Amino acid sequence: MTYHQGMPMKRIVYAVLFLFLTLPVYAADLPPDQVARDVTNKILPLLKANKAEYNRDHQKLYAMVDEQVLPHFDFQAMSRTVLGRYWRQASADQRQRFAQEFRDLLVRTYATALLKYNDEKIVYLPFRMDPSSRIATVRSEVRRTDGGPPVAITYSFYHTDNGWKVYDLTVEGASLVTTYQSTYADRVRKEGLDALIASLAQDNKAAATGKNASDGTKASGPK
Repeated sequence: MTYHQGMPMKRIVYAVLFLFLTLPVYAADLPPDQVARDVTNKILPLLKANKAEYNRDHQKLYAMVDEQVLPHFDFQAMSRTVLGRYWRQASADQRQRFAQEFRDLLVRTYATALLKYNDEKIVYLPFRMDPSSRIATVRSEVRRTDGGPPVAITYSFYHTDNGWKVYDLTVEGASLVTTYQSTYADRVRKEGLDALIASLAQDNKAAATGKNASDGTKASGPK
């Protein structure tokens, strides 16, 4: 099992898996808790009907995730937070390239989590927010079918002109964005931002051609 600064990959997979299964394509005008609660009427049938095909051809799975799920994420905001001060120092071209590669990394890393769905139960905790607030937190608990302990997952949303967008998720107290921020800060400090982007691009290209690729947190640069 791969660990991200204390966040096991298996738990990240649970988080993204269930976020994928609870984000309807028509969620732009819905409040954040309803966005998280409404089980999409498209993704589950697509997954069930095409699971064997998705197993054979991950590119088709990635395309489905890209179409049905990614509009609900703000990858620009996530990329800006992940890079921190290095984002402020980066050129416009570096920002664009990093955001694209980071987006592709998350797609390929977590889209395959959809294939692991096994009728787990999701329980949402009571939701409260200030109606005037532009940020919201939705807390949930995943009841696993393998008998393991439930997984606590928190989704962080903020309101945009296009509705509520996800900008982070937290699994058992560990933030996905903060985890990558810590890892990438160390890599940029040692190797430079262009080296990090090149490494992510190499991994994404390897995944696109069916080769083994890392989850984007390896310490070394491109080979």
